Amino acid sequence: MIFFTLKKFFQNYKLHFLIWGIYIIYEVFILGLFSKSFKQPGVYIIIYVANISVFYGYSFFLNKILNKKNDILKVVKISLLILLASLLYTSVTILLSALFRAVGLIIVPAPLAIDMAFILSCTYRSLYFIGFATGYVYLIKSFRDQKKVEALERQNLVTQIEKQALENDLVQSQNNYLRSQINPHFLFNTLNFIYNDARKKAPMAADAIMNLAEMMRYALKRPEASEMVPLSEEIEQIEHLINLHKLRTANNINLELEITGDMFGLRFPPLILLTLVENIFKHGNISHSTQPAIIKITYEKDKLNISTINMINDNKGKQTESHHVGIDNIGKRLSSFYGNDYIFRYYKDPLNRYITEIDVTVVNPLARLNR
Repeated sequence: MIFFTLKKFFQNYKLHFLIWGIYIIYEVFILGLFSKSFKQPGVYIIIYVANISVFYGYSFFLNKILNKKNDILKVVKISLLILLASLLYTSVTILLSALFRAVGLIIVPAPLAIDMAFILSCTYRSLYFIGFATGYVYLIKSFRDQKKVEALERQNLVTQIEKQALENDLVQSQNNYLRSQINPHFLFNTLNFIYNDARKKAPMAADAIMNLAEMMRYALKRPEASEMVPLSEEIEQIEHLINLHKLRTANNINLELEITGDMFGLRFPPLILLTLVENIFKHGNISHSTQPAIIKITYEKDKLNISTINMINDNKGKQTESHHVGIDNIGKRLSSFYGNDYIFRYYKDPLNRYITEIDVTVVNPLARLNR
């Protein structure tokens, strides 16, 4: 048991033993050979017992002082510690010198002289090792603080990964649950039957059924929330949504969809376009005679710009609080896909219009292949 304890102690502090060993060999043998002057073994024992005692004693108490937070007397305590360490060094040197002379480990004919030169020598030596001890403590503290920071960063990263995984699992579970409630084959076969039956009797109703079926088909086959989708498919769903509202209101809406550039091959986060258009229908005035609602999608030189403009509905019964929920979700989704490399603005202009603008860089891989 004792052997195991000593072995563990030596393994933990073997670097200390190595450094002290090198230092003592340097001072005792190398400097002794150069100066051709060696002291008695007892003198070396006194010197290094005092040195090592001050080094570790000062380090221990300095570490205690530095670990205390909000200690306004920290400077005063460190100053007192330096003074006490210096006094301890001198006292240990005097006591051991007297003891070693008494037992014969040091043989010097002259009595021990405790004069100013002796005290200054001890003070210099103590401050010398106090300086080393201070550097040692701050170095160890720096390593510990670095490890704490790295541990916190790792924990934060693990927490974010776990949170993202939980959110993805929740979204996936919700999608799976919704999809499991509907048998797609039964649904689309039924809608197709109704469409064929209504096409001759009620063409408008048949068109509404077809638009609804296409939107539901897209929703059921939609990929994971973390994947991008073809922008052309999102635009197609917008067109279905616009057609449904035209049919519902007997074409009594004033809305323009403007698409500029080749969208084929472009991929974009899902649900962002649909959310913007749904907000226009929910919270905008889309029947204004002179101010149409406008949806602009422009792609030019790898720059994609999406903007919407609509008159704000003045109906006090229709509050726009939920509008900001959708807007906030759009901002979060853009951030998750593009980091900080996007621009998203939304504001109300002097004409009482609500305007949203999205600017992102989207590289079309098909266009690059054709270059």
